Amino acid sequence: MNIGNLIIDTLKEEVVPAMGCTEPVAVALACAKVKELIDYDTINNIEVLVGPNIYKNGLAVGIPNTNEVGLYISAALGITGGKSEKDLRVLEGLTEEDVQLANELLDSGKLSLDIKDTKEKIYIEANIDTNKGSAKVVIQGRHNKFVFIEKQGEVILDAKEENGQSSNSNNVLYNMKISDIIKEIEKIPYEDISFMLDGLEMNEKVSECGLSERKGMGVGYSFKENMDKGILSNDIANTAMMMTAAASDARMSGICLSVMSSNGSGNNGLTAILPIAAYRKKFNVDDERLAKALAISHIMNSYTKYYIGRLSALCACGVAAGTGAGVAIAWLMGANDNQIDGVIKNMIANTSGMICDGAKVGCALKLATSASSAVQSALLAMNNCIVPARNGIVAETAEDTIKNLKTLSVEGMSNADSCILKIMKQMQTKAHA
Repeated sequence: MNIGNLIIDTLKEEVVPAMGCTEPVAVALACAKVKELIDYDTINNIEVLVGPNIYKNGLAVGIPNTNEVGLYISAALGITGGKSEKDLRVLEGLTEEDVQLANELLDSGKLSLDIKDTKEKIYIEANIDTNKGSAKVVIQGRHNKFVFIEKQGEVILDAKEENGQSSNSNNVLYNMKISDIIKEIEKIPYEDISFMLDGLEMNEKVSECGLSERKGMGVGYSFKENMDKGILSNDIANTAMMMTAAASDARMSGICLSVMSSNGSGNNGLTAILPIAAYRKKFNVDDERLAKALAISHIMNSYTKYYIGRLSALCACGVAAGTGAGVAIAWLMGANDNQIDGVIKNMIANTSGMICDGAKVGCALKLATSASSAVQSALLAMNNCIVPARNGIVAETAEDTIKNLKTLSVEGMSNADSCILKIMKQMQTKAHA
């Protein structure tokens, strides 16, 4: 097997554009697909069921082309204006009429959305019943992966994965030494990996939007104001923090711009890319090294999430995407294998306690922390300042440290998601009381 080709294929599969937070977007995608299966005149009812992690991550995030938040409106928009061929850009190009019709659909009571009792991290089921028949679709494993399609009682596709098997379960990359993967990326010809630069341009544009005017919480905008005043220094860590937070501010508020996602998450894409963009602002980096650094960051994000899960009780921006960015920055600085290992150990020692309590405007704070920690971890490792083995969950190697992180995520925090979701739902209920 050619490892270089496998890396390129993995990047093309996992690094894709998305408009809006990927959880509500995936719900819209499922609804768009199911409505396209039936040539109906009137809808009797639509039932949408989502896994707990999808519900948690879609509850409080802004939806592009609307002034609203959440999964209900995104499901309705999938029905009224979504086109499944746009994939994770399914909410792109919606009209005011589409939004009005979506709200009318919600007001009619014909659309219901509830939590599915499943251990699947990514699970979305959409059922439609109309005057011309019914249909059902299921997305599972990845935010845009249809594993079941049924039309008029006839099963067209049935590729459901059992026992939470990841679509990456047979990818040999995730059993390789990280240093060996990086060496393989170094060998890839520039023309085969230059597409990585598209994500840099895309995510920088979103960041610039969050810096040009206050959006969401205005975290990145506030950092910029303090840097302009001289209260914060204009160094690489603060620049990374500012740029990444500003992009999250814009995205979580529902801006109508696509971001380049990473391993199914737009915020992961922002965190994996923008600290590297901040490094480029301070140091000259040619396009080939920049493209390979971005590839390292995305693959490192995917590598870590292979173990902790695509959706987790842990904040993947902190423990996975931030780790990828830190490794890529250290690589750009000429790190050796031990220093690359050290970045990973430093990041996991620092950010492993960061929980994921859903996608929301407050994510900008976590992305700021992740981006700053990525730079700090790289700089410390370059000075051979590395958390030693057997300090907490840090092991002898980076690979074993990531496996310890998996144990923490899968076993240690098995009840954390349901607890976080319980708290969020209680607050939602009180807010509408």
